[in-house]
Amino acid sequence: MTETLQAAVIGAGTMGNGIVQVMADFGHTVTMVDVSEEALVRGRGAIEKSLARFVKKEKKTAAEVETILQRISLSTDLEDAVSSADLAVEAVFENLEVKCDLFRRMDGAAPAAAVLASNTSSISITRLANATQRPEQVIGMHFMNPVPLMKLVEIIRGERTSEATMQRTVAWAEGLGKVVGVAEDYPGFIANRILMPMINEAAFALMEGVGTRESIDTVMKFGCNFPMGPLTLADFIGLDICVSILDVLHQGLGDSKYRCCPLLRRMVDAGKLGVKSGEGFYTHSR
Repeated sequence: MTETLQAAVIGAGTMGNGIVQVMADFGHTVTMVDVSEEALVRGRGAIEKSLARFVKKEKKTAAEVETILQRISLSTDLEDAVSSADLAVEAVFENLEVKCDLFRRMDGAAPAAAVLASNTSSISITRLANATQRPEQVIGMHFMNPVPLMKLVEIIRGERTSEATMQRTVAWAEGLGKVVGVAEDYPGFIANRILMPMINEAAFALMEGVGTRESIDTVMKFGCNFPMGPLTLADFIGLDICVSILDVLHQGLGDSKYRCCPLLRRMVDAGKLGVKSGEGFYTHSR
């Protein structure tokens, strides 16, 4: 780790609290921001449960966990939280208008030298940067779920992201023990440009009766050496997120091969979102 950061993470959900945990684990002081105290309490609770698992597996001591938790503060005041931040990471749901509004607010409150990053999995970094007066300091930091366990951070360079911002952000990500992959700012970047069509095609194969969910996942897991099948993975990602990313790919690239499978969209309409709702392609205990 090249420097100790004062960081702010906007969003206390699964991705946000995971990013907070990793940053605090590697010595950074982090403020987790959300619109409600309840969301912040849930987010901190998720961090505490995650760290408890590390203690149970004897990968961390109780004293180390206490030190990590002391580096984390909670706030519902975004402007105050980013006012002294070296790095502010937006980690809210995939909605362009909401994200642009957050970037305007972060830009207005953050120090002049601060880098503004988005954990978006598909939305244009260039469009988010256009909401600010510092587009050269806006970048994508796409962490993978679960953040404390997954090694990759996809760094996305917007049209006007400076080389200095790139170098700082790559160094910060590598300082978190992550492996970096650099992507240019096109819909879906690298990870989801390749992953989502596979998940979508698996859904089409299920819808068209090519195989059962178990057979589709078994073939891909053991035939292609994936850690889990695409339908299982979709449940963990969230079927609503898969639909959202596929829509971004379809609209942004204009190619019918990215059209969302009707079965996938129907499941989302029915509230079958995967692990987080308890039901997706499979049933999950909540």
